[in-house]
Parts: sequence; C-alpha cells; structure tokens
Amino acid sequence: MEEAPASGRPEPSRRQPALRRLTLWTALLVILQSAVGMVVNLYVTVPAHHPGAQPPEYFTGSARSVAWAISSGPPALAAHAILGLGIGAMALVLAVRAVSHSGGWVATLSVVAAAMVIGAGFNGASFLDFGAALSSLLMSLLALGALTCYLVCAHLLG
Repeated sequence: MEEAPASGRPEPSRRQPALRRLTLWTALLVILQSAVGMVVNLYVTVPAHHPGAQPPEYFTGSARSVAWAISSGPPALAAHAILGLGIGAMALVLAVRAVSHSGGWVATLSVVAAAMVIGAGFNGASFLDFGAALSSLLMSLLALGALTCYLVCAHLLG
C-alpha cells in the first residue's frame, strides 16, 4: 500500500499515466466505433438471410453472423465488427489493469465500461441475427455509457 505524503493525498502510481493513455485510446476507439456504426446504420442494409440469421440458438448463430459480417459483409459492416471485437479485448485489458493497479472508482468504472462494451457487442450480434431496432438502440446507448465511464476515469487519473 502506498503511503500518503504530507498533503494527505495518496501519491499517484507510476502506472497511472500509462493507464490514463490506455483509457483515452479506448475512449477514442469507442467514438470511432460509434461513427462507423452511424455509417452502417444509414448506408448498410443487412440481408434478412445470411449465415447466422434467425438462429435457433443465440451464441452459435451470433458467431456465424459476426463471421459472415467480417468475411462477406459490406466493408463498413466488416470494419464495425472488427473494431468492435478489438474494443472488446481492449476494454477487458483496461479493466484488469485498472483493478490491479488503480482500485477505487477507476477500477469500478473500468469494469462497468467493459461490461457495457461487451453488452454493446452482444446487441450488435443480436441485431445481425434478428434485425431488431431495439438491439441497435441498446448498442449505441451502451457505447455512450462506456464512453462516459472512460472519460470520467481519464479525469480521475489526471
């Protein structure tokens, strides 16, 4: 445990600048992902019949839908799916680092943000599977929630 200096506030960890940079990069990627998602929403029509559409079992169908989107979908949809998978991995790495190196609100918000990113991904897969507008709405709202968490974390780490 770090000792508090004479001011009574804990000294910032030497790892905090790296954690702050990772938080800001993740936030920027969520913004980029949201922009690509707007392009997909406005200009891409996901066909009703593609591998993974209307699956009897969610997880297998969603995996097939995402694989189809990446390998055979329109370029904007493929970019959106690839970027989403990358952000999901980055969010998990950030959450683990925040819990192990920071604690407190930064750790809590990083874990909440990671859960929101993963939830957005599941809703994106669900949109590919079933085409429900609610899944698209939830995906965007969860992305905004994650972005809010990351921006608060960046502020707390500064």
